[in-house]
Amino acid sequence: MSDIPARLRRLVIDRATNRCEYCGLSQAGQEATFHIDHITPVVAGGETITENLALACVSCSLKKGAKQRATDPETGVAVPLIHPRRDTWRTHFAWQGVEVAPLTATGRATAMLLDMNRTLILAIRREEVLLGRHPPP
Repeated sequence: MSDIPARLRRLVIDRATNRCEYCGLSQAGQEATFHIDHITPVVAGGETITENLALACVSCSLKKGAKQRATDPETGVAVPLIHPRRDTWRTHFAWQGVEVAPLTATGRATAMLLDMNRTLILAIRREEVLLGRHPPP
């Protein structure tokens, strides 16, 4: 993992409004500090520049790792994961209560790989509803 300068880290956090750019979880109230994710991994030539960085909760960051593609569970075809700098979240996903509903092949593959509707995240989102932090704006 490369070091991210404090100024760049702050820019990424502010741009993401302190939310995971993959699953939408608010960092407020979470014990673990969110990661600065290289969308295109360093091992694949990704640079440490604003256009290649996204804020990711620990779970999304660890599940994504250095992956850029995943298999669409509906078609069995490998497709690109969502790219937070190029893609619009709402093009690929919608909220159904506290669940992420994938709308596209990229959405399905990303949701499956990152396990966006796992039991624990659903419980956290239910709590976030009570605190007025879900759904994200």
